[in-house]
Amino acid sequence: MYILQLHHSFTAKNGNIVTLRPAKEKDADDIITSVKEIVEAGEYLQKETARSLEEELSFINEMKEKGNMYTVVEVGGKAVGICRIVKSELEMKKHTGNFRTWISSDGQGLGISHEIMSYSINWASENGLYKIWLTVFAENEIAVKVYKKAGFIEEGRQKGQVKINGQLQDEILMAYFL
Repeated sequence: MYILQLHHSFTAKNGNIVTLRPAKEKDADDIITSVKEIVEAGEYLQKETARSLEEELSFINEMKEKGNMYTVVEVGGKAVGICRIVKSELEMKKHTGNFRTWISSDGQGLGISHEIMSYSINWASENGLYKIWLTVFAENEIAVKVYKKAGFIEEGRQKGQVKINGQLQDEILMAYFL
């Protein structure tokens, strides 16, 4: 079983050991560097700038304090991605959590998405959530396929919600019910 405090290690397709573990302050620089790389690529990340070091440190601590999941994907001692579930703070929505994940180029293609999804779903279950929800750009076919394979269903679609590289794209609303 996965809980916020545990580490989960496994072997990636290339033989590297990958560890999923709670984010720590020491990860802030790696997280910022990876976000900058993804932002510069201009696709599939709902951020336009990386946080400053102070902002990232504050975010890591806030996630811990609020009992949310903020997990680092570590390869070779370096944080190459994250997954997180932010539980709703509204009483009427406390049974739900917003899921986000990203992996830098250093962690892509290693076959770790299944492990990330399993870890996150187990965390949500252990923390009493009924529903995990996310949004994904329709053109991000790999991510859509990963989410569907993990059991997420499409709940809706916002037409022309984002503009990436000058092209309007839909944003898909997806959910996993525990």
